[in-house]
Amino acid sequence: MNMEEHVIRWGILGVANIAKNAVIPGIVESKTGVVSGVASRSLEKSQELVKELNQGRAYGSYQELLDDPSIDAVYIPLPNHLHKEWVIRAAKAKKHILCEKPIALTTEEVKEMKQACLENEVLLFEAFMYRHQERYRKIQSHINNGDIGEVRGIRSSFSFNNAQALDNFRMKPEYGGGSLYDVGVYPLSLARMILKDEPEAVTVHSFTPESHNGVDMVASGLVEFSNGRFLTFDCGMWSAFRNDAEILGTKGRIVIEDAFTDGLKGFSLIIGNETNEIEVADTNHYAKQVDFLARVLRKETGLIYDIEDSILNMKVLDACLQSQKNRERVVL
Repeated sequence: MNMEEHVIRWGILGVANIAKNAVIPGIVESKTGVVSGVASRSLEKSQELVKELNQGRAYGSYQELLDDPSIDAVYIPLPNHLHKEWVIRAAKAKKHILCEKPIALTTEEVKEMKQACLENEVLLFEAFMYRHQERYRKIQSHINNGDIGEVRGIRSSFSFNNAQALDNFRMKPEYGGGSLYDVGVYPLSLARMILKDEPEAVTVHSFTPESHNGVDMVASGLVEFSNGRFLTFDCGMWSAFRNDAEILGTKGRIVIEDAFTDGLKGFSLIIGNETNEIEVADTNHYAKQVDFLARVLRKETGLIYDIEDSILNMKVLDACLQSQKNRERVVL
């Protein structure tokens, strides 16, 4: 396929809610992508979704979609423990890959996935859609301009209440369940993005009830960065919905409501007693993510966050999981 002349033909491995409600609509809304195929272990489910979309072909297995040479790239929204297997299978099928976060269960898994993609000359992207929001470019501009002074730290929360869904894969340790894997990765990646630095140590405290198979239903942590900078965060699957961030500087602060889930909102720039509400004209961040990946594949731009970034983010997550398990500070 000539990437410069054609749209990117996407195949979807699975009919998870994030695919149906967010990423597929993003592909449809994008300027560069089309949904060419949807695969499910149940042909009936994939047929239902294809009919609803009024585009693409239904497949009765993931491998059947990967074997189709007309598919250029695949999106993988499968449960966390299946990411490694299907990324490697997709790489061997010469498909470029957008994989849902967290990209894997461990740093070692990500390294294996990286090697498979290098050997097959395909690109692997982790689906942190919020990074493509225009507001974060504006926020970074305010930081670079010194509007809030020197950044001292970041506070961020991402939580929701899904405690009644006991059959959900998020409640199963062997599937990569728990709030750190599911939503804790957002504050971790945000802090690394804003501070442009890698953590020195982490300490995480969590609530791991037997009623939910011992997965972390709520977790809170301190992530230590150089020069005394920090991230304090909490995440949860058994607490009220919250989704925000605050960047603290020596002269002011930036407050971001709906920090990860709504790219169309702006942010507050607070300096002293003055609060400026900064509006942002933007589009669907899922569509923006798809269009960015298309530009990368067409060699019109370079990768901002590559597989090495995913390895570094997973290294921090590994440390958080170790800290909560052993109730100890973990030095990276």
